Amino acid sequence: MQVYHPPIKRSVEIEGHRTSISLEPLFWDWLKEAAAAEGLPVSRLVARIDAERIAAPTPPGLAGAIRLWLAARRAQGADQ
Repeated sequence: MQVYHPPIKRSVEIEGHRTSISLEPLFWDWLKEAAAAEGLPVSRLVARIDAERIAAPTPPGLAGAIRLWLAARRAQGADQ
């Protein structure tokens, strides 16, 4: 896997609305792995992360929220 790669834009549906998200391939891979581990489609996991970020006192952008969520998950050892 190539670590240094520009973001890739993909379209995801959240609550019936299509939105584009730009993430580096590493984060797309981690997102797919996390969704599979939780038995969810990627779009459902993204919707859950989106709802959590909106509830935050100072919500980041969606792509940033996904990166932070994935980093926190890995730091907690969820992928070990």
